[in-house]
Amino acid sequence: MQDIKDKVLNGDEYTFIWKDIHKPILIGLGGSWAYGTNVESSDIDVRGISLNTSEEILTNKNFEQLLHEPTDTCIYGFNKIISLLSNCNPNTIEILGLKPEQYIYIHPIGQELLDNKKMFLSKKCIHTFGSYAASQARRLDNKAVRLVDQEHRENHILNSIENAKYTFHEKYFEHDSDSIKLYVDKAVNEEYDTEIFMDVNLKHYPLRDYKGMWSEMQNIVKDYSKIGKRNKHAIEHNKLAKHMMHLVRLYLMAIDLLEKEEIITYREKDHDFIMSIRNGKYLDANYQPTPEFYEMLDELEKRFEYAKNNTSLPESPDYKKINEFVMSVNRRVVTGEVM
Repeated sequence: MQDIKDKVLNGDEYTFIWKDIHKPILIGLGGSWAYGTNVESSDIDVRGISLNTSEEILTNKNFEQLLHEPTDTCIYGFNKIISLLSNCNPNTIEILGLKPEQYIYIHPIGQELLDNKKMFLSKKCIHTFGSYAASQARRLDNKAVRLVDQEHRENHILNSIENAKYTFHEKYFEHDSDSIKLYVDKAVNEEYDTEIFMDVNLKHYPLRDYKGMWSEMQNIVKDYSKIGKRNKHAIEHNKLAKHMMHLVRLYLMAIDLLEKEEIITYREKDHDFIMSIRNGKYLDANYQPTPEFYEMLDELEKRFEYAKNNTSLPESPDYKKINEFVMSVNRRVVTGEVM
């Protein structure tokens, strides 16, 4: 780990982090090195946060992120990361849950952020992690090219749509939560045993907004049905087991958020278990996921459902505390207190 720190802090290929006009406040490991699932051939992923400049703050210019592909490095702007963290974005909130030795650099403001990370936690993680897990499950189904019973498949699709619907009230014209009801029932289509039905009760509703909602739901159904060249590539290159591992890891992290109210990125207690998945324990002779894996996945889904219904997390993050923190940091930047 120390070799990686020295490389990022002093290596020529990482000078863009330290010599850019945006001051870094938190730099840490990402990807498999962050989760503890790295192997000898694993690439080093670096994730970080940099302050917005005083000019950007005062003129409302946008610096969202810097992506440096040669080193697999992504540095988020402070204002952008705050928005992502407030929504419990799975790909960014993990930077707040590393082990101390996995942080390469921590500025005092970065430490303030870590000390107050619980202000970002809320029930929003149910839908962000739920949607992400559902999309990863769809990708796994497609990569594995498995034949599942129709009801199981339809319920996966329905769960994905329900998670997407959570954001409809933010994007589209207001409507009652029960005005679009989706459920699985006995199929009328002869090709299926069961299928998803909908009851819609909308009056004087903007057509374009309805079209937007319908397109999102339709795209989820289409996405679930795609089986293309990427799936064959994944099987041929033994990437299926890695995908299976990350899906399980995602559920475990989400359950920790809901049950323990903690961000646990490095899966120390689960290490041997999830690495056994990566190493192919749950692949059959044809490199397809075994029935035991899907039984385990079903149990994780049940645990997630129970956790989301019994969590004590608040409905929304602590916006008052978050806004006060953002104002304090940006004020220090504008007044030159941050060097």
